Amino acid sequence: MPVMSDIWIRRMALERGMIEPFVETQKRAGVISYGLSSYGYDARVSDQFKVFTNVDSAVVDPKAFSPDSFVDRQQPVCIVPPNSFALAHTVEYFRIPRDVLVVCLGKSTYARCGIIVNVTPLEPEWEGQVTIEISNTTPLPAKIYAFEGICQFLFLQGEQPCETSYADKAGKYMGQRGVALPRLG
Repeated sequence: MPVMSDIWIRRMALERGMIEPFVETQKRAGVISYGLSSYGYDARVSDQFKVFTNVDSAVVDPKAFSPDSFVDRQQPVCIVPPNSFALAHTVEYFRIPRDVLVVCLGKSTYARCGIIVNVTPLEPEWEGQVTIEISNTTPLPAKIYAFEGICQFLFLQGEQPCETSYADKAGKYMGQRGVALPRLG
């Protein structure tokens, strides 16, 4: 599977709305970079965060997820407690082509501070704002800056379109806006 270049990403974003809003050049001055890069797109994190807490002694159960597991925060900077976790979402809305799989990597600026960003693959014909999992692996509180870069998406194009896409399966996270919590299919 070849990794697609900035030329392809720009064309797909401008002609087919693959990324909205789309930032055509990488923004770097005074911020954690975001926008189009050579072989990927650096997405921004919104200002809506769900920070995990153990105040109510909730158990994290992916089959019966309780909102008691976190507190909601909407702010320009989110403080993730030591050895803790937060959920957020991208500013950008993605529409993935049928012959493309998208993988995500964390930004080096955060990785060097012990902040691990995880995003599951964006499957062919999935669309929505991406839910971002942010882990603070350090024994110190960590800052996450809203409306700045959080992760980079790499677009891998298959040799042919897939037989069954995410849209064909009517995937449970299709069209999500905001943070999507775990749900059973």
